[in-house]
Order: sequence, then structure tokens, then C-alpha cells
Amino acid sequence: MAHSHSHASPHLPEDKNARRLLLAFIITAGFMVVETIGGIISGSLALLADAGHMLTDSAALLFALLAVHFARRPPNARHTFGWLRLTTLAAFVNAIALVVITILIVWEAIQRFYHPQPIAGATMMIIAVTGLIANILSFWILHRGSEEKNLNVRAAALHVMGDLLGSVGAIAAAVVIMMTGWTPIDPILSVLVSCLVLRSAWSLLKESVNELLEGAPRSMDVPALKRELRRAIPEVRDVHHVHVWLVGEKPIMTLHVQVVPPHDHDALLDSIQHFLEHHYQIEHATIQMEYQPCNGPECHLNETTAGHGHHHHH
Repeated sequence: MAHSHSHASPHLPEDKNARRLLLAFIITAGFMVVETIGGIISGSLALLADAGHMLTDSAALLFALLAVHFARRPPNARHTFGWLRLTTLAAFVNAIALVVITILIVWEAIQRFYHPQPIAGATMMIIAVTGLIANILSFWILHRGSEEKNLNVRAAALHVMGDLLGSVGAIAAAVVIMMTGWTPIDPILSVLVSCLVLRSAWSLLKESVNELLEGAPRSMDVPALKRELRRAIPEVRDVHHVHVWLVGEKPIMTLHVQVVPPHDHDALLDSIQHFLEHHYQIEHATIQMEYQPCNGPECHLNETTAGHGHHHHH
């Protein structure tokens, strides 16, 4: 931030998050390269699998960083939501890449069961331990940052947490190889680490696809929202045409509300908006108020109860 006006203070937590994320990203990406090279030199597949996991982490950190950055860029006339969807698209591509990496590693592991490769246990040990230290360092940096409840920073910290397990797996394999010289432990543990990669890939894929398909947030129960709104605000008779979707983790909603003709239109609108913000954390809602009952095929779009026909009127 070059300009230091009085309004620079709200950006501080954002900047602190961005700094933490950047630092964790540099550490993780750096050690991913180290582990890849180490895996090739020592001939260890578990190290390569862990490097694959580190790739998922550095990608997660990068998206978190981009999301913080794009969230700051103001929307413009063409991209009215700013650039937040880009991070979702990137997450989707990343998830697919991870699935491919996992398949390659598992395939290679199966090959190695039949034709065991020599592995330099000591080299593998040194690299695996440095990887573990790198992970602990990133996790510590991020975890200090999670008191501001930033979803991105928390998600990134969880990623790094999963990565600790990957490094521990590689260390375990190195210990077994140094003690007993039994090399098949390496492909066995590489498959286990790949499962970790696959798990984070799967959740990433689910979340990003849900967001790309304009799905409602997982936690949102539209029929309940409609009932609650009718109960909370007596003037509201009916709620229909409800659409909820996510843009860069921010829920956005449009709805039609059939109301008793109010004395004060704006006050009623205000209380509906206030309700959505407080009970459902929806800061961006577009509400259309109507005085006539809704009729037409779309009225019961979100109705889950049977017995509501299209021709059904009150």
C-alpha cells in the first residue's frame, strides 16, 4: 500500500494474511523442488509422492494468495464481481492435476513392486526431515494467522497439516530402508501418501465444481430459510424464486417476497436484508417485493413439498 491515508487500517489484516501466505508459499514451493530432486537422486517414490503433496499445498497457498489479492481489486463494468471466480477455476484445474499425479505415482508404485529399485536411505532421510521441518514452519506461520477467521488461510493451514503426514510417511520409509534394507516399504508408503493427495484433490474438486455450477453453499437450507423468514417477519407471506450461489466464497442471493402492502417499504426491505445478513451471512441480496400472490411455473421452483402443482393458488 503506497498511499497511507486514514482508511489504510482495514486492509491490515488482509495484508498480514497475504504476507503469511506468501511466506508459506515460498517455503513450500521451495521444498517441493528440493523433494522432487531428492526423490530422483535417492530413487525414492515416497519422496516424490510427498513432493506431489507439497505441490497441492503450494497451489492451495497460491490460490489463497490470489483470492486475497483479487478480493482487493474493485469490480468493473465487465466483471461485476471482480475476479474472484478465477481462483475457483484455478482450484478446479489444480484438483484435476492432482488426480493425474496420484494416478502416475500409484502406477509407478505397482511397477516397483515387481521390479524393486535401489534406494539411497540416508539421502532420503535427510530430504524427508528437511521437508518435515519446512512443513512445520509453514504451518506455524499460517496458524499464527488464523485468529482472523480467514477461510483461505485456514484451508491452507489444513493442507500443510496433511502434508506433515506425507513427510512423516517418507521418514518412516527411510528409517525402515536404513534399518532393514527392505525397499518395497517405499512404494507402499508412496501409495498411502497419494491417498492423502487424492483426498485433498477430491474435496477441492467438489467445492470448485459446486461453485462453478452456481451451486448453493453446502450449509444452506433454502426451504428452512423461507420458513424462518416468514416466521421472523410477519409481513412476509410468501418467498419464491430463491437463487443462492457463491462467488469466491461469498454467498449471493436473489429472491421474490410476497408481502402485505407495507406502510414503509424501505424499512421492510431493510429488515429482510438484516435478517439474511444476520442469520445466513448473506451480505449481497437482491430482493423483489410483490403484493400479489405468485403464479406461473417458476413460483414453486424451490418448493420441496409435494402437492404443490403449477396451477396451485392461495
